[in-house]
Amino acid sequence: MATVYYDDEADLSLIQSRKIAVLGYGSQGHAHALSLRDSGCDVRVGLPEGSKSRAKASEAGLFVGTPQEVCAWADLVMVLTPDTGQRKLYAEAIAPSLKAGDALFFAHGFNIHFGYITPPAGIDVAMVAPKAPGHTVRWQYEAGQGTPVLVAVAQDATGKAWDLVKSYAKGIGGTKAGALVTTFEEETESDLFGEQAVLCGGVTALVNMGFQTLVEAGYQPEVAYFECLHELKLIVDLMQAGGMNWMRYSVSDTAEYGDLTRGPRVVSEPTREAMAKILADIRSGEFAREWIAEDDAGRPNFDKLREQAKDSQIERTGKPLRRMMSWLNAPTDQED
Repeated sequence: MATVYYDDEADLSLIQSRKIAVLGYGSQGHAHALSLRDSGCDVRVGLPEGSKSRAKASEAGLFVGTPQEVCAWADLVMVLTPDTGQRKLYAEAIAPSLKAGDALFFAHGFNIHFGYITPPAGIDVAMVAPKAPGHTVRWQYEAGQGTPVLVAVAQDATGKAWDLVKSYAKGIGGTKAGALVTTFEEETESDLFGEQAVLCGGVTALVNMGFQTLVEAGYQPEVAYFECLHELKLIVDLMQAGGMNWMRYSVSDTAEYGDLTRGPRVVSEPTREAMAKILADIRSGEFAREWIAEDDAGRPNFDKLREQAKDSQIERTGKPLRRMMSWLNAPTDQED
């Protein structure tokens, strides 16, 4: 059974006594910085000159400096920037200011686990990883609730890293929902696997293939869109609320019978074998090396694949349909 920490096991005064530099002000960055500030912590946000997020952070009442400036001031640095840029950020802004007793925190273990960042021996290295997008983390905090977080310690130089991790998790509301103990290895590998095989890669590939199957068989693209993409959220919401059994209880018997008898034909043993290979590539570091090399080369293949996906038939079909459904609150900046 997993170890989970809650509010009564975390001392908020520990994080309140630290000088915290939050690097990045995106989805997670804004949630951490604002929630820590509202929990009585001394927080500064590190953003490069010219960053569009500097105005947002300043307007929210946060002190904003360059990453170098806030890292020089801080004794705890939380890195909330994209994985591919963290090596350079660490070398240029973080490493020069680290001193014994400082703490270096992450919300994803990629760079520590795969060895792209190697902190010095006298530094506490830990992780607090919310299991939700940053905007959810923030509004849950504002509602007096919390989002579950994964917590881990890669290096306990002071002997007090675990207490500090629990305190930080409490500062962003995580211990209200529960801070589940993991490792950098487990969080990184399971997170990458989930994204690639199920949550992003697996789901989008399955939806696309279902859509194409119906369209190629002569069904209207709009009908195929509703059946294979639009209704997916209804099923996922049921599963999230009460597991697969609750979903099956909530749908028709016809749907449940089709689920139990046809699902294993679609996601079958070859799928499991492909998933095992994906996991092996993650665990060996092959995916990390591929992704870092792609980024270092200027992302030519990534950009090509991204543009192809944007122009797929299912996306062209869905755009006008989503605009008909005002309740979806579609992200228009991505739709245009």
